[in-house]
Amino acid sequence: MTRITVIPGDGIGPEVTEQALLVLDAFGLGLEFDVLDHVNAGTFLETGVALSDVDVERITGSAGTLLGAVGDPRAAGTRYARDVLLRLRFELDLYVNYRPVRLPDARLSPLRRAGRREIDCAVVRENTEGLYVDIGGALRSRTEAEVAVDTEVTTHLGVYRVIDYAMSVASRAVCMVDKSNAVPNGGRVWQRLWRAACAERPDLETSHLYVDVAAMRLVQDPTQFEVIVTNNSYGDILSDLAAELAGGLGMAPSVNLNPGTGFGLYEPVHGSAPDIAGTDTANPIGAVLSAALLLDQLGYRDEAAAVGAATDRAVADRRCTADIGGSLGTRAAGEAIRDLLA
Repeated sequence: MTRITVIPGDGIGPEVTEQALLVLDAFGLGLEFDVLDHVNAGTFLETGVALSDVDVERITGSAGTLLGAVGDPRAAGTRYARDVLLRLRFELDLYVNYRPVRLPDARLSPLRRAGRREIDCAVVRENTEGLYVDIGGALRSRTEAEVAVDTEVTTHLGVYRVIDYAMSVASRAVCMVDKSNAVPNGGRVWQRLWRAACAERPDLETSHLYVDVAAMRLVQDPTQFEVIVTNNSYGDILSDLAAELAGGLGMAPSVNLNPGTGFGLYEPVHGSAPDIAGTDTANPIGAVLSAALLLDQLGYRDEAAAVGAATDRAVADRRCTADIGGSLGTRAAGEAIRDLLA
């Protein structure tokens, strides 16, 4: 039996995760769910521990982890979220953040030109380096002479392996995005390894854009992209922009993945949204599609495709939540997807 660890988390996390688990259960695959419902802000505020060593052992002993959301206004600062998300990313070396983006219905696109709405691409983001490694500090804090430094880390290994993964999942085209004209040291590493990778894959259409131009091109015509590969901070920004072009963050799935071990942390992009927690209004599609990514990684490709088709049909029929034009609550929207599973 395949064991999946589940962290419902905070805010709307438990609500959307419940719907994702019900979709997984509907296939009768015999998956076992180990639910770590104590991993949340309440436990952190009580104990000072966000994720214990025992929790990490349970997670690493499973085939993958489904996460709802992490974040609570009571847990001020970034320590709580970093102690959960970044601990898992770094300790399990989940060096790829893979965010597929596909428009399920043209009415959800904010773009005015009909011929340029059909976004169907993926952002492959380096997930363990860059500006998010928390190297830096502050001098003379909270004074007019304050100096703050955050260091961006770029390594040969980190860049090589994320470009290699992006090439491996592309069938047509890969665009590498950086800002090497303004950030030259790390940029040289990205440029050198990108040129080497392109030489090894002449079958792919390869291109390079600076991040500001890439953002502009995404809005002008997202249909030109298949796979975008970039660093941690640029990938964070571009993937959110791409998600908005496909209906919003409530629809957006992701996986933090180690392609070598096959382990992944699967989570919707939307966050904990504490302002709507408990109101049965959260969109469950991001969590459901994250579960579909989990199915695909486990080898259940037909089931994963069926989930994608069911969510598309539910959106087209407006059997969905209000943020994407429907009138259903979270639970009813999840039920609609299950009803449409082929």
